Amino acid sequence: MSEPTKMKRGLKNRHLQMIALGGAIGTGLFYGSTSTIALAGPAVMLAYLLGGIVIFFIMRMLGEMAVDEPVSGSFSHYATKYWGKFPGFLSGWNYWFNYVLVSMAELTAVGIYMQFWYPDLPQWIAALICLVVITAINLINVKIYGEFEFWMALIKIAAIVLMIVLGLYLLFSGPLSFPDNFHNIWENGGFLPNGWWGLAMATAVVMFSFGGIELIGITAGEAENPDKTIPRAINQVIWRILLFYVGTMAVLMALWPWNKVGVDASPFVQIFSNVGVVAAAHILNFVVLTAAVSVYNSAIYSNSRMLYGLASKDEAPEFLGQLSGRGVPVKGIFVSSGITLICVALNYFFPGKIFMYLMSIATIAATISWMTITITHIKFRKYCQEHGKKTKFQSPLYPFVNYVCILFLVGVWYFMLQIPDMELAVYLLPVWLLVLWLGYWYRERSHQKE
Repeated sequence: MSEPTKMKRGLKNRHLQMIALGGAIGTGLFYGSTSTIALAGPAVMLAYLLGGIVIFFIMRMLGEMAVDEPVSGSFSHYATKYWGKFPGFLSGWNYWFNYVLVSMAELTAVGIYMQFWYPDLPQWIAALICLVVITAINLINVKIYGEFEFWMALIKIAAIVLMIVLGLYLLFSGPLSFPDNFHNIWENGGFLPNGWWGLAMATAVVMFSFGGIELIGITAGEAENPDKTIPRAINQVIWRILLFYVGTMAVLMALWPWNKVGVDASPFVQIFSNVGVVAAAHILNFVVLTAAVSVYNSAIYSNSRMLYGLASKDEAPEFLGQLSGRGVPVKGIFVSSGITLICVALNYFFPGKIFMYLMSIATIAATISWMTITITHIKFRKYCQEHGKKTKFQSPLYPFVNYVCILFLVGVWYFMLQIPDMELAVYLLPVWLLVLWLGYWYRERSHQKE
């Protein structure tokens, strides 16, 4: 067999930092923040803070396993090894399915954003161009992917930092002095205008924004010096999430009454327009387009690596486990990018409706991944204790924080049931788990016959 058996470790620390941040910053912040603000008011800051803390602990759990055993396929591999064959099968295919949905949604978004500049350009043409370009980038080698994602994520982050700086300038250059210039945070119904219930529902919605951050675990198989780069990337992510999400929300809530944010335009457009930037809408459209392309890029990368990991465990067709001469799972990339073409047909038959459905189902799939990581980590630590093994990057507050995270994720499912646009996705959860179990049962039965 001519293909090499190992992937290339071509991702440097700066690539991992930006992949981790880029995975957590997307259209959910730039456009989705308006709906979460309507649910929680100024307390939306607290919703992002709570969600960010839970995700940080889950990432520490994944990080401990990834540093101990840096492999492509990540938590699917760990679930199989420390929990069982079905949990590994479930987590791998669920993660792949999750990112297929996300990549379809982002491809749809690319078509929508391009129509801002070219109203007559059919959505499917813009989506197809994006698909071809990103697939080509991923086919070259992992270093090219890392470099491309580094710069795409940098554009998103620069836009957020600029927005925070301009927002603070507006707050401190106005006629009111501190703390009166922040009065909108506690006026107009108070910090919790819709009570704790509104905060809880907003927390369930903001969890979509954190979907993709677990990508850092997938990169472990191709990271240079994973013992140092993975812990550094994970530890720094929490502070940046606090800065970008909580900081952005704090500035927005201080600048305008919470019930007027995003009424006339995106919150970001409002800030740029208020400081006299005439091209505010064009700047924002470029940033959100970049965000969508960046997430699609990460989706194709992670999906191909997950298929490679599944194939190496004989849980996916053998051809998906083959690597090119550059150490790239080419066939996994073609399958992952090719299947996203379905979104073109979906948008044709359900114009304007499919995006929200894709997002809510993707949120459910993301919570399954996080739940799997949390439970697998409990099994992993028990295995280490039984074998007298000490890990290099221990997750804090084990096992107490594991059970807190599990309860939190169950709470997310409950509050999604209270939101009409997300309710259907929760009802589909047992159906999806049944489909995965049937797939696993069929695979096991086929193997027994061989």
